[in-house]
Amino acid sequence: MPAYVCNSEAMDQVLRAHGLTKDYKRTRAVDGIDVDVSAGERVGLLGPNGAGKTTTLMMLLGAISPDAGSIEICGHRLPGGRSEAMMRVGFAAGYMPLAERLRVREFLQMFGELYGVHQIEERIQAGLRRFRIPQLADAMGTELSSGQRTLVGIVKATLHRPRLLVLDEPTASLDPDVALRVRTGLRELCESEGTALLITSHNMVEIERLCERVVFLSRGKVIANDTPSAIATQFESDDLEAVFLHLAGVGTEPDEQRSQETDRG
Repeated sequence: MPAYVCNSEAMDQVLRAHGLTKDYKRTRAVDGIDVDVSAGERVGLLGPNGAGKTTTLMMLLGAISPDAGSIEICGHRLPGGRSEAMMRVGFAAGYMPLAERLRVREFLQMFGELYGVHQIEERIQAGLRRFRIPQLADAMGTELSSGQRTLVGIVKATLHRPRLLVLDEPTASLDPDVALRVRTGLRELCESEGTALLITSHNMVEIERLCERVVFLSRGKVIANDTPSAIATQFESDDLEAVFLHLAGVGTEPDEQRSQETDRG
């Protein structure tokens, strides 16, 4: 099956989202966010709880509509072009369940048929090899560890050669060896197939190892959009984890408050 392509061969940007805004009652969850991702680029979407990450992802996937702003995926504008756009998107998350009563091969075949993938067995084998799990093809869903389920979920999301792969917390609670397989497989996918990657995670070390660029959100706004090292420098921090803790308000109490807490202790 040939990869779905963008409307123009010269179009380098797979995702264009500008001025996204979303209000919930009296709360503005997303306030004028811009997110662009180019072909083959690996981008992290980061921020503490309440920063607007989940709402932004749901808008980019067409699950909810923005109150303002525009979203284009391979030139197809949402919401009108959502069906065409989503044919070019893959989505996986560490919390998504797999069919327990099917073998891995059967599970992947089912989704491949839904996407209309040709040479599906070949695509399945290529995906399993990319993430170093070919031995799991005949395993039942009930036999898989949480890390193996995550890897199979990513293989499923890439069967149809998506132009944009969106991952929500894919390495949450994974052992280091499984997380390494995820990073290695994703790099190979982006480099060999030109897939654009947008990933959210609370694991800052994983993001620094995988992503070329990071979009940092805080209180519904983009406060940084650069390489991991440049963002750390911008906030006068050693790494992204220190930036994250700063934005989350950890360890930033006034001296007087800390003194009072010490006295009470």
